[in-house]
Amino acid sequence: MKNLFCPISSERINEQVPRITAMLVIVMVIVAFALDSLIAMAFVAADFFIRGFTKMKFSPLSFVAYWITQVLNLPARPIDKAPKIFAARMGFVMSLAFAVLFAAQIGTASAVIAGILVFFAGLEFAFAFCAGCSIYSYLVLPFYKN
Repeated sequence: MKNLFCPISSERINEQVPRITAMLVIVMVIVAFALDSLIAMAFVAADFFIRGFTKMKFSPLSFVAYWITQVLNLPARPIDKAPKIFAARMGFVMSLAFAVLFAAQIGTASAVIAGILVFFAGLEFAFAFCAGCSIYSYLVLPFYKN
């Protein structure tokens, strides 16, 4: 059903990789706040940028996720790549926002945005629910209806 409103492409990826990448994003955001590290926050934003805006096959976190799927010998489940690119672009905006707000010492707003990002990543990791698909259907699709 979600393919009815997700952006669709001919490119496929293994569903296991974005799910594990989402878990790694959660870990990195928690580490960033626990260590009070702007560098860790910038790393998360850079990782989302690589996944959302470049043609590189892997970002650092997705490379680790790919390696984990190989080591654990997880079965490949091909899925559409386009929704994951859209979600990565949204993740970049959110992670950049929480890094900028953190750098500006606006901790509460930074923590709220990071919490939303962790929530979305948790949905992806635990349930393979792509929040980007739902958001896409409300923010982008209405402007492209036939």
